[in-house]
Amino acid sequence: MKIILAQPRGFCAGVVRAIDIVDRALAKYGAPVYVRHEIVHNRHVVESLKAKGARFVEDLDEVPEGAVTIFSAHGVSRKVENEAKSRSLPTIDATCPLVTKVHNQGRRYIAQGRAVIFIGHAGHPEVEGTLGQIDGELHLVENEDDVERLSIPVDAPIAYITQTTLSVDDTRGVIAALHRRFSDVAGPEIRDICYATQNRQTAARELSRIADVLIVVGARNSSNSNRLREIGEEAGLPSYLVANSSEIDTEWVRNVRIVGVTAGASAPEIVVDDVVQTLMQIAPSEVSALDGPIETVSFRLPAELMG
Repeated sequence: MKIILAQPRGFCAGVVRAIDIVDRALAKYGAPVYVRHEIVHNRHVVESLKAKGARFVEDLDEVPEGAVTIFSAHGVSRKVENEAKSRSLPTIDATCPLVTKVHNQGRRYIAQGRAVIFIGHAGHPEVEGTLGQIDGELHLVENEDDVERLSIPVDAPIAYITQTTLSVDDTRGVIAALHRRFSDVAGPEIRDICYATQNRQTAARELSRIADVLIVVGARNSSNSNRLREIGEEAGLPSYLVANSSEIDTEWVRNVRIVGVTAGASAPEIVVDDVVQTLMQIAPSEVSALDGPIETVSFRLPAELMG
């Protein structure tokens, strides 16, 4: 059996930064530090940080007075920011800089007098945070049907922004629908779309052309991991999303020639390695990786954690 790894896969720069922020906050301030929502959508990462003294909460009511509080990589609404200020909680913002960039784009479009169409998945933490960061006329759409239901005059100036865990490919149809319906449409340049999401999806498509089965390492609540599994399914492959090696079913790879393995942007390489080792125990295997871009992007840490 051949095991072929996608390139790139796993951690993106925003995830690396967010995890580093929690680690450095623990080192500087001591345990516990409190994190609103999972810092990233991966159980292995969350449990590892819990073991070091991080405490994960969904509401700031759960944070004791004066405790160091970290906002997750997905970002939070201004309401949450203001609640933290009103309680004088010392906060550290681990929001991915590319998510912050989307917030700033939306505000600029509002300032230009445009209605903003936000392409994203309702209920996702990044979407909830973004909706709560932009004041003005903002509409959430998930698909082309939602575009048709918008109650905006066709000659009104509009602009669109997108959830960062959606790629250029994911949003192409919705953007085309906006251009068909409205006469004055503005949007970010393609290079402003999250590089990591696009790179991982492109690699998954390439892998799906040669593999017989696709295994995606990632969490059930990870939007980008679920999308990688869907890409395999769209290519006609049996495709499975696993949190770790214990979820692998030997029947998936019985008499299979090539197993493709990739990982969502919040999945650590140590879990990918464990998945590969488990597959090698099921059947004698040789392991290789696809050619693909080597990502060199890195994001600065907050000033209070530098040095």
